Amino acid sequence: MQARLLNIDTVILTPRTVTRRFRENEGILLYDLIQDNHSFLVDAFVKFLKETETKEKAEFFLRERIVGWLLQNEYCFGLWDNESAKLIGMIRFFRIDWSVPKAELGFFIDHQYGGKGIMSEVLTTCLHFGFQQLQMERIYLRTATDNFACQRLARKCGFRREGDLRSDFKKMSGELLDVMIFGVTRAEYEKA
Repeated sequence: MQARLLNIDTVILTPRTVTRRFRENEGILLYDLIQDNHSFLVDAFVKFLKETETKEKAEFFLRERIVGWLLQNEYCFGLWDNESAKLIGMIRFFRIDWSVPKAELGFFIDHQYGGKGIMSEVLTTCLHFGFQQLQMERIYLRTATDNFACQRLARKCGFRREGDLRSDFKKMSGELLDVMIFGVTRAEYEKA
């Protein structure tokens, strides 16, 4: 445990969102968001969909994320629209390796809010959180080779393509997908 992480921000504001740590009893909101976006998430978030397939499992998933935050194992935020106060997405730092330190970043946004620049706002501010508050040296993300929107977003936010992992992800259908790794280092972030 690192004492300096006891006082990090639990809320990050962007022009159009309040990005904040989830709270207990918000599992139903996450479940509803997932159901509304199931067809968009089914190929990219297989494990996540299984872990949140019922309202009860979604609540349990969020409580595990809250515990993960307290144990400094991961940092999971909900994205809330400023105008409607509706949950519109999620972003999380996970697979944290404090010996480097580095973390993987995973995220999604409601399909109705996609393509409007909201996710790039959130990702930019979350990178600041990751490098300044968590003091990461490297933040990376994985995406399917055919997820061009995610690849554009990663590049827009300063990530560089680092390589490919062949047959690294299995869709619900059983089909294996190649995955691209994008990363950004503290030095690159501070230089930009």
